[in-house]
Amino acid sequence: MSETVYSSPTERVQTWADGSTLHIRFNNVARHNALSVDMWEAVPALLTQAENDAAIRLVVFSGAGEKAFVSGADISQFEDQRAAEAAVTRYEAMAENALMAIYNCKKPTLACIRGFCIGGGVNVAISCDMRIATDNAVFSIPAARLGLGYRYSAMKNLVDLVGMGAAKDLFFTARKIDGNEAKSLGLVSRVCAPDDLADLLAEYTSALAANAPLTVHAGKMITAEILKPSPELDMGLCQQLIKGCFESADYAEGRKAFMEKRKPVFTGR
Repeated sequence: MSETVYSSPTERVQTWADGSTLHIRFNNVARHNALSVDMWEAVPALLTQAENDAAIRLVVFSGAGEKAFVSGADISQFEDQRAAEAAVTRYEAMAENALMAIYNCKKPTLACIRGFCIGGGVNVAISCDMRIATDNAVFSIPAARLGLGYRYSAMKNLVDLVGMGAAKDLFFTARKIDGNEAKSLGLVSRVCAPDDLADLLAEYTSALAANAPLTVHAGKMITAEILKPSPELDMGLCQQLIKGCFESADYAEGRKAFMEKRKPVFTGR
């Protein structure tokens, strides 16, 4: 049992230790657990605590309520946090910091997905080592419907996980898929009926509590080495392309249309 006291700086992120498992639950139920600034900011510090807690063998991310894991970014903050160039830079850096903290966490991580897993929710899930979901979960990456830039690390995680073809299919179309199709693509490892999710999660918490932590840690670190990017990568080009999306009229139109609940009219400028 962990003796470390885990306390989140915001009520929209709940956290508790249960045996050798640390649970981090996104708790913005009124907005289907959409990620607000304070939620992004809470994650890295909690993971640092978990890394320094020898009793913790697994970190589980989930969403409060029955309807969503994470439904994306909290769009009520878009105008304040993502409209101006400086705000975009700050918001993207904050989200990147949280997602990379999950991806690079020294402890195994698992996304336990029920309901909507959209946009930033997919990014959180694919930053984790493992993903389980209900068969009626809903996955989508709607970036192309908003005109926003999709960061390199998130795209790489998606391609590494499901392959180039499936990644392009999901990204270009922005279509929604259910848990069963997500499993067939490799986006999640296992699916179950909604009523069975707690039992499926218990399989993982029990396994990680019983298995050799040094062996698991070594496996995680070696996998990370295998997936390191090529030295020929042009990161500057990636950043320029993303910046161009956020500075475009299409991004302003996508954001405005989303808030007005209408289809955007994109012009490619």
